[in-house]
Amino acid sequence: MSTSPNPDFRPLGHFNTPVSSAHSEPVRQDSPVAVSHAPTIHLHASKASKYIDLAFRYSLLLCAISIIAIMALFFYELTSRSKLSISKFGFAFFTGKTWDPVAGEFGAMPFIYGTLVSSLVALVLAVPLAVGVSVFVTELCPRKFRGIISFTVELLAAIPSVIYGLWGIFVLAPILRNSVQPWLSTYLGWTGMFVGPAYGIGMLAAGIILAIMIIPIIASITREVLIAVPQTQREAVLALGATRWEMVRMAVLRNARVGIMGGIILGLGRAIGETMAVTMLIGNRPEIAKSLFAPGYTMASVIANEFSEATDDLYLSALVEIGLVLLIVTVIVNACARLLVWSITRGHSVRANA
Repeated sequence: MSTSPNPDFRPLGHFNTPVSSAHSEPVRQDSPVAVSHAPTIHLHASKASKYIDLAFRYSLLLCAISIIAIMALFFYELTSRSKLSISKFGFAFFTGKTWDPVAGEFGAMPFIYGTLVSSLVALVLAVPLAVGVSVFVTELCPRKFRGIISFTVELLAAIPSVIYGLWGIFVLAPILRNSVQPWLSTYLGWTGMFVGPAYGIGMLAAGIILAIMIIPIIASITREVLIAVPQTQREAVLALGATRWEMVRMAVLRNARVGIMGGIILGLGRAIGETMAVTMLIGNRPEIAKSLFAPGYTMASVIANEFSEATDDLYLSALVEIGLVLLIVTVIVNACARLLVWSITRGHSVRANA
């Protein structure tokens, strides 16, 4: 039984050939194909929405400008209220060692010295511990414990400074007086930094309490910087046969060193401006001593202790000038720290050259 061939039948391999039938005209392959365009949607914004958007934009701009205005106001007020001290003492205010409100002699060197020494002691104690905690959390700690350790470390930053001061008076000072300071005096007294009577309070106690307070800052910044190091660099160093310690040293810490330094400087800014805890533990004596057992004074402590007692205009102006110096130092330190942290977390040149 024979069947008539199907006019639409096409052999294999000719599917791109247009089909022609007796009822339709042949379709040319080079003929343009009509494409339907997507419908255009016209959005009509009301006048109220435009005004709301402008109000939102300028309100945010006002918030940003207000921060700059507040800082400028700080500098203006401190500068204007310290003109009497600046005009009378000049640069000698920073090099003078005598602080005698009765005689009208004011020198800020003991306070600058106490601020720097207590802050450096805090950095020496806090940096190894903070960096070690950060490396452990990011590189060695099991995932289920990372959140717990990180939360515990950051919880130290939420404790009020007066609580640190009370803890230092009732717990830290007796330990230093009965155990730590006699041991340091026996074995390290030859350095001259650990001599004198063991009061328990002094530069060493203030440095230890500051170290505890700045550990969360340095640890959190360091952890964020370590996380920002690309994972491929860790894998590359391990693929070359490096141990875990070599990987951390060469691939992680080397790339993150600038950001870690920024976190350290940020912690230094926090230590310089701390007031209450240091005031309760440093001893509050305006003198320059080599021993860390001796009492001292800081710029923030002298303002907190003597501002309410300043009745003379020159006395008040000298205290305000110390506040101006403290503000300038804090701003510079924090700006340098932020710049270093930004260079490792957002700048690619640091990681490329590390």
